[in-house]
Amino acid sequence: MRTDQLSDIVTPLAEWSYDLPPKIRQTDSDRAAALSHHPLMVEHDRVENTKEWRRASDKLRSLARIRRTRDNGVEGRPVFRRLIFLSVTALGLSSMSVAGDNWDPVRAARYLDGRLEQWSTWKPAASAEGPCVSCHTGMTYLLARPALRRRLGESGQTPFETGLLGRLRASVGEKPPSYLQGVEVIFAALFLSDRDRPAPSAAETARAFDQLWALQLRDGAAAGSWEWLIVNLDPWEHAESAFFGATLAALAAGQSGAVAADRGPASENLTLLATYLRAPGPARRPLHDRLALLWAASAWRELLPAHDRESLIAEAFARQQADGGWTIASLGPWTARPNAPAVSGSSSYATGFATYVLLRGGVSPSDPRIARALAWLTAHQDKDTGAWPAVSMNKRYPTGSMESFFMQDAATAFASLALIEGKR
Repeated sequence: MRTDQLSDIVTPLAEWSYDLPPKIRQTDSDRAAALSHHPLMVEHDRVENTKEWRRASDKLRSLARIRRTRDNGVEGRPVFRRLIFLSVTALGLSSMSVAGDNWDPVRAARYLDGRLEQWSTWKPAASAEGPCVSCHTGMTYLLARPALRRRLGESGQTPFETGLLGRLRASVGEKPPSYLQGVEVIFAALFLSDRDRPAPSAAETARAFDQLWALQLRDGAAAGSWEWLIVNLDPWEHAESAFFGATLAALAAGQSGAVAADRGPASENLTLLATYLRAPGPARRPLHDRLALLWAASAWRELLPAHDRESLIAEAFARQQADGGWTIASLGPWTARPNAPAVSGSSSYATGFATYVLLRGGVSPSDPRIARALAWLTAHQDKDTGAWPAVSMNKRYPTGSMESFFMQDAATAFASLALIEGKR
């Protein structure tokens, strides 16, 4: 519930205390005490981490203290039905974000900011141009943190967003050859075009797309895609992950408006990209990567024919668990990893990713299957850290090490995105 909604309720409730019949109406101090114990106040003062409600309840108490008692000779108006209506309305509206939506975006943002602070000073991620924009921590942060900022009413980028974007802007359009060149070129197009919206693309964004199209592969089975970081790690860097990278390029093209220019300079590139993404893939292509195509099609509608879209959505829901979540295995198949931590049951990363993509793909937040997924996410945020716990799919890392939190970083980002997209 937003502060402005609360304010609409606060003032009438304060007014109520002055509308009581004379036999009931008491002094200002007694009235303030009564309001402090009003069920509406008691319920929400009980709930932790509801900053907006505490701010509004303070306003309510303040109004009760400073207003003077009205003329005792004036008969009070019949307000008890209005009080009940206001109380129920306030409880109902507030429960949208407290009882029914009991996740904490403030702590989620704080967790992600803390992790980026650590990441930015971790030597393996450092460079003169800024911290590495990794798939697990950097990419997911740049996806989720702007959404959290809007949800929280914050102004301006965090210093960590600025640092990551600075890395992508460095040498934009002229990223030098390296094992990360393809990844960084795609990320530069994706996040700079997102930053520009809804305004026309900035000059540096245009340069990012110029290099994106220049580096697109033109021959063989991979024609239409890009070189991607392949280091035999799930879920973003396995042997077939170039497909995932190409879906992010398609998402960038869609949100930039490039696909609307049918006869623009990128027309041939877009045709190559669409052909690659629509081609029958290997039988073992993970559902995770195919869902990324649904995500890309949310910005480029023509990319995925309607029957393919519906088929993909149906397959995803067929793999949903009874508790509303998805297991990490359900988004596979994946390579067997005997050294990975043992996991069972629904996964924070899998549930956050699948729910967010399905919402972006057009499934309504009111769909009962999505509602169950959002309820699962709401229930599984760690109330102390603000994170959604998750462990590596690939290997065991020392407890507390930087690497041990990589999957948790991604899970927290996508869980936050799903809950915000689902209007929770």
